[in-house]
Amino acid sequence: MSNLVQRFQEYSDWRRGVVTALEQYRSWLGSSDLADAASDQRISRLLERLVDDKLSIAFVAEFSRGKSELINAIFFAEYGQRILPSSAGRTTMCPTELLYDETIPPCIRLLPIETRAEAQSTSDYKGQHHVWTVLPLNISSGEGMLEAFKQVSLTKKVTREVAKSYGLFDENDPDAPLEVDEDGMVEISQWRHAIVNFPHPLLKEGLIIVDTPGLNAIGTEPELTLNLIPNAHAVLFILAADTGVTKSDIDVWRNHIGGGAGRMVVLNKIDSMWDELRSPEEIESQIAHQISTVAHTLALDEKQVFPVSAQKGLVAKINKDAELLAKSRLPSLENALSHELIPAKQDIIRSQLSKDVGEITGAHHAVMSSRSRSVVEQMLELKSLRGKNKSVIDHMMKRIDAEKKEFDTSLIKMQGTRAVFTRLCTEVYTSLGMDILREEIRKSRDAMEKSKLSIGLREAVRQFFAQLRHNLVTSNKKTDEISEMMAIMYRKFSTEHGLALSAPMPFSLDKYIKEIAAIESVYQKQFTTAAMLTTPQVILMQKFFDSIASRVKQSFLQANRDVEAWQKVVMAPLEAQIREHKSQLKNRMQSIQRINVATDSLEDKIASFESMQADIDAQKKTMADLEGSLKSALAAELVALKVAA
Repeated sequence: MSNLVQRFQEYSDWRRGVVTALEQYRSWLGSSDLADAASDQRISRLLERLVDDKLSIAFVAEFSRGKSELINAIFFAEYGQRILPSSAGRTTMCPTELLYDETIPPCIRLLPIETRAEAQSTSDYKGQHHVWTVLPLNISSGEGMLEAFKQVSLTKKVTREVAKSYGLFDENDPDAPLEVDEDGMVEISQWRHAIVNFPHPLLKEGLIIVDTPGLNAIGTEPELTLNLIPNAHAVLFILAADTGVTKSDIDVWRNHIGGGAGRMVVLNKIDSMWDELRSPEEIESQIAHQISTVAHTLALDEKQVFPVSAQKGLVAKINKDAELLAKSRLPSLENALSHELIPAKQDIIRSQLSKDVGEITGAHHAVMSSRSRSVVEQMLELKSLRGKNKSVIDHMMKRIDAEKKEFDTSLIKMQGTRAVFTRLCTEVYTSLGMDILREEIRKSRDAMEKSKLSIGLREAVRQFFAQLRHNLVTSNKKTDEISEMMAIMYRKFSTEHGLALSAPMPFSLDKYIKEIAAIESVYQKQFTTAAMLTTPQVILMQKFFDSIASRVKQSFLQANRDVEAWQKVVMAPLEAQIREHKSQLKNRMQSIQRINVATDSLEDKIASFESMQADIDAQKKTMADLEGSLKSALAAELVALKVAA
């Protein structure tokens, strides 16, 4: 446990180091007259990304596979007892998120199951605090915490009609009669979702643990299928060593989890193979055979299958039994989480930040280079006036005045381009705006309500996704037009006025087009296998659409924010260079005018520019040092991980 905490703390230290370097860089920009609204906004967004950075691990398993026990063993052993309920049968009845929010006291927030009757997803309800039942969490009492955590295992009995209306009972399922008691009632979870706010060391560092109910919940709770599992940085799929992979395991793995980065299979309960009548070699051979079989069935590398005994690992940690802990093989799984998951997450964040940092510092380098070049040119200009008569000075003033008029003419022409830029920026939102999206969601819901046939329901959802793709592609074309227009403007000012401008900041909505495709793929897997949908499946399909709509709204909202942020900064380097160039022309004119009035001030002015050049050189060095510190902070490796490697 302490080993895992150390890794997370190092990752958090790395983030804090980058935050410090960014804040130092931003502070220096302000003191060096290089700050502008656009770069300040970009730095603020980078800082927010670092502060809000989370890392989520989802635990997925069928009932009685030891999922809750594994969470106890990895994260809660220091409490000297089980914190999550762990016993035979179902213990986790609703999706549960364990996290830490320092703005509210430790508590368990519970969303009533009755909310499934409404056309809102769990994500929609997260901002509606009055809907949740909130129970305080006494973190100083292990027994008290255990009692509070038992809330996630509470059930209630409802009629079949109510269960059907929630999408939790399908009378056409061959096993449906087994769910109905002698009074005709169906047992369901009392809660739809639980959020545990708990000041655990790992949760404080930004870890989120997602504990899922049994595999059937993955098909009935859209929040799991659309958000929590796909967005988890790691998914631990728990199987039992004695049963191996069942058909339902295979279906969930193929349709909802799959292989790839951060996906691990835990072969739990290997202690069931610890047979005193077998030799250690025979036991090892049997475990190896199960690993091989599971890896082959799930099309995985054997290195992604981890045999453990969560129960023995928990007991070993509580009793400080090193030999039993090693035998449980739990440390191997914890090391994999430490050495694979955390560096992978760091690489993603580092890659995103490095690109933005490079663009921000590049723009400031250009301004500093422009300042330096201007000072050198003005200094040479003034030195060339030594010994020259008034007519030469007049000629130079006229030349600068002509340059200024030419530049002012370009700025006037630029106003026309600005008008086009503003129009195109507005047009982006005619297909991307949230009002447009809400109307599409409303039309799709209406179409689903009116249709009683499976084909009509599917067609309504198909058209919804088709319209989303069309809207995103249309907006993407508009951003391409803006990019092309800005590139022309950048080239014009570079060639005609010598401004140090590279290509404008690129932008694309491709990321969101792929996100929508991924959401549609989840829907397709869920609802296109059966030719005809039963009434409960229709209800469930409508529940899924509510969650789909919520997920799409999140995606479009972020896309709108990204477009807005890009529109604010795409012109920023050009505007910064224009301001700098105007200032330089004004300074050149004022310098020569003063010299024209009093020629004895020429040497003083030259000395002044030499001093300015020294100041700029010092600023360049400071900027290079700060940039180096920032890049070093980004490039820093996690010490413990590096040593272990």
